[in-house]
Amino acid sequence: MRSMFDRPQITSPDDPGLDVLARGLAQQSTELDLHPRWPAEQLVACAESGVYRWFAPAEWGGLDWSEADLLRGYLQLAAACLTTTFIITQFTSALRRIIDSEKEPLKRRLVPSLLDGRHFTTVGISHLTTSRRHLAEPVLRAEETANGFVLDGFSPWVTGAAYAQSVVIGATLPDRRQVLVSLPTDLPGVSVPPPAQLVGLSASCTGELRCARVAIGREYLLAGPAENVMAGKIGGKTGGFQTSALALGLATAALDFLARESEKRAELKAPLDNLRDELNQSRDDLLALAAGEEPCTSERIRARANSLVLRASQAALAAAKGTGYVTGHPTGRWCREALFFLVWSCPQPVTAANLCELAGLESL
Repeated sequence: MRSMFDRPQITSPDDPGLDVLARGLAQQSTELDLHPRWPAEQLVACAESGVYRWFAPAEWGGLDWSEADLLRGYLQLAAACLTTTFIITQFTSALRRIIDSEKEPLKRRLVPSLLDGRHFTTVGISHLTTSRRHLAEPVLRAEETANGFVLDGFSPWVTGAAYAQSVVIGATLPDRRQVLVSLPTDLPGVSVPPPAQLVGLSASCTGELRCARVAIGREYLLAGPAENVMAGKIGGKTGGFQTSALALGLATAALDFLARESEKRAELKAPLDNLRDELNQSRDDLLALAAGEEPCTSERIRARANSLVLRASQAALAAAKGTGYVTGHPTGRWCREALFFLVWSCPQPVTAANLCELAGLESL
């Protein structure tokens, strides 16, 4: 079947090919929400446009974009289709951890096929950072063996596990040290139940991945055993800049709609201008943080982005009136998608700040 997308290679955030790709994604975003299905064609288009190469160093065939340029790319993709862009964040989170590991044979085998889209990987690490940590026992346990590890339990939130050839996943040993492995999903004992039905982004097919005494060789070990393995070199950062970028990207889509409505309705101009100024300031601060400056903390920008995307999407819905409350209108979808940022990889200080704002109390 012929694709709906052109396939320009995108070499910089200013490349006009990014606009072409974003338009293609936006055209399918409503259908993806109405009839949730894995966005295979959208992801192929991103791969063939070189999106995955943005995140890899040149030595592996990547384009080695700066953190600020990556965020600019995320901002535009998220404004077009949050579901596809969220899936990409999970893929690239796994990709970076594989590239940053010291497992050269594994990297030589996986990275070329990851960058050209032949191999899809994702992450299962929320239980090590923000999810299920209140439980007495780890939800995914590891036992060390002579040849590697045995994994038993489940990872509660894995995006696209049923479509992944591997998952970068964390597990906890009896002594509370942790390991991070690249788990092939075809190993005996790996299973993926039907994904959760979410308020938004159901097409991301996010849900549990289960391991029933899965034996995995040491050649797949990316990090550990170590206490708090996510704090190490390849652990990454929970609630990082990309999450704020996606929130601001979605807010951009909502405010673009509000801008179109304001051309016909003068009463919308003042709210639009105020929200647009806030968006521009938050975007500038986010890009400055990514460039190594310190206009504010990362927690502060995340709390602001969460607040803004909630208010911008609701403002768009209010402007759309009753039409926006009908299933299939983008403003209703944006409101549901905005709620995602209250729960996705949300550090406690950010949650506290958002709760304080909702309660009318002083926040960050």
